[in-house]
Amino acid sequence: MDKYVISPSLSPEDIRQAREKLDMTRAELASFIGCSARTIEYWETKADKITGPVVTLLEILLRKPAWVEKLTVPPPRGKVRVWYMHRHMVCSLIDVDEQQREIYVRDYVDDPLYRAFGVNPAPDFEDYENFLASRCFPPTRDKLKLELKMLDIPFYDPMMIIEKTDGRMADDQFWLKVERTYDTADRAEYQNLK
Repeated sequence: MDKYVISPSLSPEDIRQAREKLDMTRAELASFIGCSARTIEYWETKADKITGPVVTLLEILLRKPAWVEKLTVPPPRGKVRVWYMHRHMVCSLIDVDEQQREIYVRDYVDDPLYRAFGVNPAPDFEDYENFLASRCFPPTRDKLKLELKMLDIPFYDPMMIIEKTDGRMADDQFWLKVERTYDTADRAEYQNLK
């Protein structure tokens, strides 16, 4: 008797039905599992059975289709998007509206030790500012001006430091990726700050 209840293979029809049940186009499924849309088309039209890791992945997704939605990246809700990463894994996504001082957080992991705000289900803007400060050296650091000069930063600002250092700390594998969406006036203002 097998140890797992996963089918060893899927037919082309099984692949097509799974994709349709997940309400995905070929391109969307290809993007989700990391292959080309032509590969999905080939799997859905070839005569042989499909084997390999994709079989297990599709079985899991068919049993837990909510995972597709859980792993989807929402549209941006501010001009700053911060990805909280552990090595190569996205742990949390933080969208920031700096003018309104609002943040929107989506956690992609269940373990609070890997979430940007831990067990806090509704962090506010102050929590966000404290989070940023925790991902860079403190303003009381010895030889702070020299450190800022080496980073080409005119004054102490946690976000500017994080954009230069990715919020990497010596003691852990976590880091931050910052994305900004600008209109022309915003870009000019930000460049003047730098």
